[in-house]
Amino acid sequence: MPELPEVELVARSLDKLLRKRRIASARLIRPGLAPASTQEDFSNQLGGRRIERVSRRGKHVLIHLSSSLVLITHLRMTGRFMLLRRGAELPKHTHALFHLDGGSLLAFTDQRHFGMMKIVCAGELSTAKELASLAPEPFSEEFTSDYLHRALKRSRRTLKEMLLDQKKVTGLGNIYAAEAMFLARANPLQTASSLSKRRAELLHRAILDVLGEAIRHGSTMNVDPENIDGSYFGGGGGRWRIYDREGEPCIKCSAKIRRITQGGRSTYFCPRCQRG
Repeated sequence: MPELPEVELVARSLDKLLRKRRIASARLIRPGLAPASTQEDFSNQLGGRRIERVSRRGKHVLIHLSSSLVLITHLRMTGRFMLLRRGAELPKHTHALFHLDGGSLLAFTDQRHFGMMKIVCAGELSTAKELASLAPEPFSEEFTSDYLHRALKRSRRTLKEMLLDQKKVTGLGNIYAAEAMFLARANPLQTASSLSKRRAELLHRAILDVLGEAIRHGSTMNVDPENIDGSYFGGGGGRWRIYDREGEPCIKCSAKIRRITQGGRSTYFCPRCQRG
């Protein structure tokens, strides 16, 4: 599932392609994609709107439209926006289709059917249930080391489980949580509340470093909606320090990297560097 850097890159790419373009008409092909709207409402609310900009909140793509409407989209595992030329054959698993001015098409495809769309008024965006409970954005002024330390102190879960909670830390998933804990030399199995203030400061810095690094380097995704033959999802290019490197030597101490399962997900860590 895409994490904050991937969604940020998708939003930036869409913003460049779609800003100030008009949606001539919209069609909801799979009703389950936008359960809060009927197919008729979906078409009526979005048709004729101009796309003002595209942004991100947490792991959600936000398409800001004229008349103060916002289309919230969660890509989940396989959701993808694709920009098609006039008359192009629709990709398989197209669940929503937007006819744009000039004749091009914006298709939303989703092989696994886990994606989500919802139309909200801009004034109600912060209170929409999909966004209301999200933690502060990692690069915001609110996400300080003190905030993180307080959040850690209130949790009895393991550090890894706490970092994946979007109500506590927004945007982290399996990959970047592992990378951040490694940089901070934090044990994923230790209780979150046991981290000292100093270790919380190191973890805070590590979170910002790994997310910023991923965004700068293009992350794991080929984010090009015009490349209909490619995929958002590519390899990590060998950049990971710890993630998906079970049995390989640690880049810092040469100990073998371990993999365990936490909450049904793989956790990678160095047993020597991350003793806690």
